[in-house]
Amino acid sequence: MVIEKWKQCGISTKFPTYRNSPLVTVHSWQKGKWQDDEAEGLWRIHDGIYDLTEFIEKHPGGSFWIRETKGMDITEAFEAHHLTTTPEKMIAKYKVRDAAKPRIYTLTLHEDGFYKTLKGRVIEKLKTIDKQPKRKSDMIQLGLLISTYLFAVASAKYDSLLALIMAGMALCWTVIAAHNYFHRRDNWQMYTFNLGMMNFCSWRISHALSHHIYPNSYFDLELSMFEPFLCWIPNPHIKNQAMRYVSWVTEPLVYVIAFFLQMGMRIFYSLRHTNIMYWHDLLPLSIPLAMYFGSAGSAGLLLCIRQWLSMTAIASTMFCVIGLNAAHHDPEIYHEGDKNRDDRDWGLFQVDTIIDRGDLKRSQFLVLTHFGDHVLHHLFPTLDHGLLPALYPILYETLDQFKGELRECNHIEHIIGQHKQLLRMTPNPRAPGEGK
Repeated sequence: MVIEKWKQCGISTKFPTYRNSPLVTVHSWQKGKWQDDEAEGLWRIHDGIYDLTEFIEKHPGGSFWIRETKGMDITEAFEAHHLTTTPEKMIAKYKVRDAAKPRIYTLTLHEDGFYKTLKGRVIEKLKTIDKQPKRKSDMIQLGLLISTYLFAVASAKYDSLLALIMAGMALCWTVIAAHNYFHRRDNWQMYTFNLGMMNFCSWRISHALSHHIYPNSYFDLELSMFEPFLCWIPNPHIKNQAMRYVSWVTEPLVYVIAFFLQMGMRIFYSLRHTNIMYWHDLLPLSIPLAMYFGSAGSAGLLLCIRQWLSMTAIASTMFCVIGLNAAHHDPEIYHEGDKNRDDRDWGLFQVDTIIDRGDLKRSQFLVLTHFGDHVLHHLFPTLDHGLLPALYPILYETLDQFKGELRECNHIEHIIGQHKQLLRMTPNPRAPGEGK
């Protein structure tokens, strides 16, 4: 089948089916992967087909990861999420056959390539690494969670604007810090992500399995879910030049309602199509309830609801200002349609889609609450953010060996670059690192 030129994907032989859906959701992305991935209705890892049905409830990381990926090619996710050789040995008995067709994804994971070389060095480093920063991350997360409820109660009890702003900020940081946890095996901290009206189960798919694996490509669900409001792919077939300028006007509104949209879309899709709601979607309601009972009823229920919605809007705005300007959008960053480097290593592709925030590195608190150490987090998402700084010497060594580059800038430069990327219509003809 001949693919229209503008639909040719830089990391795949197919244009993703889910992008033809009238409503782009986590579930439509999954359905598209079932059709596209040549996984034969089971689980595909490299060129093997596995039946992991009996392993779902035995999976040490939780049943969700296995249950929700049936029918998909999970090669890159399998490699990035496991930093020992045990999982490979564990699943060997579940292999049923070799795949009938080649993988549709064109990125590589060769044993002597960048990612597998770096991964081997990281595995060795982890044997002697100091685990104390991981406990510090846990304390930061707990402190943010407590602060969220305390400021929320104060905002209702005293009808305080300052307390309301602080509550919104604490909620934003709690949600971002929770992102440090939902990539891993099941834990209580991942539930705090839901306080922002989003859902960690949905984000395990849209973020961990889509964005983390295929950043800035047609397969990146986090890109497509913002379209047509915000479009970072330099392609006039997706959004014309005039609408890109309009994005600068609509962008603040999108920021304010982003959390509400996430909840609204899940409710709408569940009512019209397939249920994608969970019991923990009710967790955001704990905030207005805490406001009401924490004020001993002195704050009326309507006031509590108003304050809750207001702090959620503040948190939503802050989340987008931080998250959408954290690492991935700048004219110098690879986006779908740009020229690829010759070395198709998956790890180098991750590096090419990121410019890290160098202004965060001296503070574990800022890294945890502002999506810091982004390159290392993409390469090893199950590691606590507190452990990542110790891996930089290894990262620099391996990047030098494979002619990669870790780029950095500050938040203001990222904001400027992100808005330039919204306007960019022409693919970059120079591959990352080319000519340097």
